[in-house]
Amino acid sequence: MPSRADESGQPDERHTPRLTIGEVLTVLREDFPDVTISKIRYLESEDLVHPQRTPSGYRKFSSADVARLRYVLAAQRDQYLPLRVIKDHLAALDRGEPLPGSAPPTAPPPEEDADTGSLTSEQFARASGLEPGQLAACVQFGLLTPDADGRHPAADLPIARAAAGLARHGIEPRHLRVYQNGAEREAGLVEQLVAPVLRARSEEARNRATEKLRELAGLSAQLHGALLEARLRDLLRP
Repeated sequence: MPSRADESGQPDERHTPRLTIGEVLTVLREDFPDVTISKIRYLESEDLVHPQRTPSGYRKFSSADVARLRYVLAAQRDQYLPLRVIKDHLAALDRGEPLPGSAPPTAPPPEEDADTGSLTSEQFARASGLEPGQLAACVQFGLLTPDADGRHPAADLPIARAAAGLARHGIEPRHLRVYQNGAEREAGLVEQLVAPVLRARSEEARNRATEKLRELAGLSAQLHGALLEARLRDLLRP
């Protein structure tokens, strides 16, 4: 497939395929540490990105492909959008149309403690979109755990934002314990798989364990999402 041209008629460098899937993974992991090769392949299988193939069958990604992957991963992480909605957004972008609404902020709020990466309850609630009572309920039902000073780690904001989004649909924190239980069971299973590697106590072993954890986390999230979408499709069948 020939590269696209810019307005001057010259090939558009953004669409020139150059990167292997491993190189794309390295680029993306700076902002998305949990992304895996399996995740990239899955997004391709869902028709969200279209890398070119060499005669030998290897994928080659352009900078435009990488930007597209960034958009998908950010929409999943920060807005919790299903893939079908993200696909519609990408189609709108391809047509030059504006997207509906605007994305929520992805950067930590300015009040964040730069040294500890933690927020007061008020700051955390404001950054996540939770009402104070909803935040208290998330703590009560084990979804969020403040430290001894009552501060919340900024790393827990994705959990809180998801809870806030579900609350807007009438799903209260007390209903979300099922997710917590499921995550704990999955974490236990993953722990069994990486524990032998961690017992080696070498830096190389810990690096291997970290890589394996990322891969397993990505596959678990992919399976969970696929199973949920399949179940919801069943509900829509006549």
